[in-house]
Amino acid sequence: MNQRLLAFFHLAPGMSGFLIFMVVPLVASFVISFYNWPLNGEPEFTGVENYARLLTRQDPAFYTVLFNTFVFAVGYTAANLILSTAIAVWLHSLPDWAPFFRVLFFVPVVTPMVANALIWRVILDDDGVINGALAAIGIQGPSWLGHPTWAMISLIMMSLWQAIGYNIVVLAAGLNNINPAIMEAAKIDGTTAWSRFWKITFPMLSPSLFFASVMTVIGSFKVFTQPYVLTKGGPGESTNTLVLHLYRSAFSFDKLGLASSLAWVLFVIVMLVTAVQFVGQKKWVNYDS
Repeated sequence: MNQRLLAFFHLAPGMSGFLIFMVVPLVASFVISFYNWPLNGEPEFTGVENYARLLTRQDPAFYTVLFNTFVFAVGYTAANLILSTAIAVWLHSLPDWAPFFRVLFFVPVVTPMVANALIWRVILDDDGVINGALAAIGIQGPSWLGHPTWAMISLIMMSLWQAIGYNIVVLAAGLNNINPAIMEAAKIDGTTAWSRFWKITFPMLSPSLFFASVMTVIGSFKVFTQPYVLTKGGPGESTNTLVLHLYRSAFSFDKLGLASSLAWVLFVIVMLVTAVQFVGQKKWVNYDS
């Protein structure tokens, strides 16, 4: 059999799935974004009206959900990277127990997010586990899901618990690639642990940190399940995010065109933020180690 034909035969199933489930929906969503397209009824071509509606504040919720999404992305990404780095470095110093704790931290990553969010909603209820524990020591807990600030903090906490294990594993792999002899030589020279981290560990771990930061930022902009299950986007619009607003525009308000335009706006935002990260990596990521 001709080698090209054989290669096509082997690639056809995967490429067919990619075309059907990725390329076709991508093109379709771009086309739909130029229409007033209800779930039931005839679509009407409107040109760039959906995009103009978003950018000219005709959609009053757009800038609110955009701000909420950026707040979540910044808070979640910063907390995730700081905590995962600290935990990964700590576990690296415990070689006997590290595999056990890595599995323990990774378990929430592979458990259903909807189930986890439902459990967290019970925990964070006004009469839930956290406020009950605080009341036992004489502290009145806040309304975790009923106050705008605490609701956003709750989303970040739940998301950290769910996903931090992934970055811990990624960073652990990066730490394992650092030559122990370098650290031993630094210790012999009398450097402090803090100095060894900033001058040796961080530069040599920077490629793994860069990968973790890119993936974390992309994931944070796509947040949906947590606000949908945990807070329903409330109180008010304080935890409503771009993807949740997109979902509601399509399936609650019957505006597939507007939802598609929201999806492409989100795509452009994520691409721009990722591009900035790739440009900025030249200043802090060290690939020479």
